[in-house]
Amino acid sequence: MSQYSSFLNSIRTLLGCLELDRASQLYQDAIALCSYLENSLYRIAVFAPFNHGKSTLLNALLGSKTLPIDLIPTTGAAIVVGYGEELQTIITLKNGEKIHEPGIKILQQYAILDGDRRMKAEVAEVRVLCHLPWLKQVELLDLPGTNDREAQNDLVKDRLLSADLIIQVLDARKLMTLEEREHLKHWLQNRGINTVIFVVNFLNLLTPEEQQEVRRRLCFVAESFRSTLPENISNIYCVDALPALRARLKGDFAAAQATGLASFESALHSIVDWQGDRSKLTRVFKLAEQLFDQATVKQQEIEQQIAAEQATNERQAVIKQKARQLIQQGFNRSVADFQGWLYLPNLLTNHQPSLAIALQQARFEQWLEQFQSLVFEHQQAVNKWVKQGSEFFLHDNPELLVISFPDPPIIQVPEYIPNAKSNDYTSADYNIPKPLNSVLQGRVGTVILGGASYVINKVAPPDNLSQTQPSKITAQTYADAAETYLTSFSDRANNLLSNYEQLAVKYLTFSTQTRATNTDYQLQLLTHLKNNFVAELERLKNS
Repeated sequence: MSQYSSFLNSIRTLLGCLELDRASQLYQDAIALCSYLENSLYRIAVFAPFNHGKSTLLNALLGSKTLPIDLIPTTGAAIVVGYGEELQTIITLKNGEKIHEPGIKILQQYAILDGDRRMKAEVAEVRVLCHLPWLKQVELLDLPGTNDREAQNDLVKDRLLSADLIIQVLDARKLMTLEEREHLKHWLQNRGINTVIFVVNFLNLLTPEEQQEVRRRLCFVAESFRSTLPENISNIYCVDALPALRARLKGDFAAAQATGLASFESALHSIVDWQGDRSKLTRVFKLAEQLFDQATVKQQEIEQQIAAEQATNERQAVIKQKARQLIQQGFNRSVADFQGWLYLPNLLTNHQPSLAIALQQARFEQWLEQFQSLVFEHQQAVNKWVKQGSEFFLHDNPELLVISFPDPPIIQVPEYIPNAKSNDYTSADYNIPKPLNSVLQGRVGTVILGGASYVINKVAPPDNLSQTQPSKITAQTYADAAETYLTSFSDRANNLLSNYEQLAVKYLTFSTQTRATNTDYQLQLLTHLKNNFVAELERLKNS
C-alpha cells in the first residue's frame, strides 16, 4: 500500500481540480481504482450473465452453500467473501449503519433481488466471513448477473476495476454471446483489465465434438487476456460447477477432481502467488492515460478562457483610456475654473464690496451663506469628475474635496477719544458715547460697529459731532476687514485645491497591471497537479 499512497493523493487532488461529473464513468473508475489500490488483499471477482453458475462455482471453491443460488436470478448485491474465525455476515447500509449477523441467513433479506428483480437500494456492501485459510490472503467477489437490468450492469462494471483477477463464467451451450464480447471489450480490455480467466460451465451437457468446438472458439478470444499470467498457467478452464459443489459437499474428492474444479483451484493459487501487484499497474496506467487526456482538455479550456478574458480586458482598457482622458479633461477644467474664481483680484473685485456692506449692516451670516453656495458649486463641479472616475474605474469611497472657511472677520474698535465740546457722548471719529465705547473696546468677533452707531445716533443724536472724517474711517475699516477675510479664504482654498489635485490622481485613472484571476490560479494548480501526476506515474513505472 505504501508505494501507492502518494499516487492515490495525486489522483484524488487531480479529480477535484478536473471537476468531473460524479456520475461519469471516468470519475467512477478513478474512485474504484483508488479503492482497489488501497486494498492489500488479492481480490478475485466472478461475473457472468444470470444463471451461468457463478455463485455455484464460488460455493464449490468454498466447499459450502455460502452464497445464494437458485434456478432464477438471485444475487442482488456485490458479495465480498473474506476470512473470519466463524461464519458471519456484515451488511453495510448507505447511511453508514452496519448489521452483523452470525451465519448467512440475513443474505435472504439484503442480498437477494426483490419481487421486481431489483437490488436493495439501501445496501452499500455485503460481506461474508468464512473460516477458510486461503481467504487470509484472498477476497472473493460475487457480482450480480449482467443481463437483467442496467443498475446491475453499472454495479458490475464499477466493481470489476477493483479486482486483481477476473473470472468470467461462460455457458458452453451459448458460448460468447454478442453481449459477452461487448463486455470483454468495453468493460475489461479498454480499461486495462487483462488478467482474465475464462471458466466454461455446463460443458458436461455437450457431446465430445461440441466440447472440442467450444475449446477451439474460446482459445482465440482468451489469448489476448493472458498477458499478465505466467507461461505455464492457462486462462481457460472447464468446470462443471453444480456437480463440483455436490462432490465437495459429500467430501467426494475423486468426483470433484473429475469436474475440473481441482485444476482450476490449483491454477488460482499459483496465479495469486506469482502475480502480486503486476495486474495493478496495467490498469493504473490505462486509467492514468484517460485522466491525463482529461486534464489536457481541461487545461486547454482554461487557456482559451484566459485568452478570451485577456481580449476582453484589452478592449476594456481602450475604453477606459478614452474615458480617463475625458474625465481628466473635465476635472482639469473644473479645477481651472475654481482657481480662476479664487484668484484674489477677482475675488476682491466681486465680493469685497458686498462683504464690507454686510459687515457694516450686521448681515455677515447672510452674506456667508450666499458666498458658500458659490464656493460649493465649484467644489461640487470638481467632485463630480472624481466621483465619475471612481465609479468607472472601480475605486471605492473616494475622498472628496471639502473647502473650509476662515473664522468671521474681527473688527477692532479704536479707543474712544472725547472731543472738546462733549466729553460724555461722542468720539471725534465714530460718534459713539463713552459708555458704549468702553463695552465694545477690544471685543473679538464680528462687531457690528456701524449698526451700533446707527442705533445710538437714532436714540441720542449729538449736535456737535464732525460728520465727514469719521464716516470715511468707518467705511475703510469695513473694507479692510473684508479684504483680510477674502485674502485668508483665497490662500486657504487654493492650498486645499492644490493638495486635492495630487490626491485625486488615483481616482481618475486605472491600473494597467494585469492581476491574477481565479482562472489563472486554476490553470497554475491544474498544471502543477498534472506534472505531479506524471511524476508519480514515472515513479511507479521505475519501482
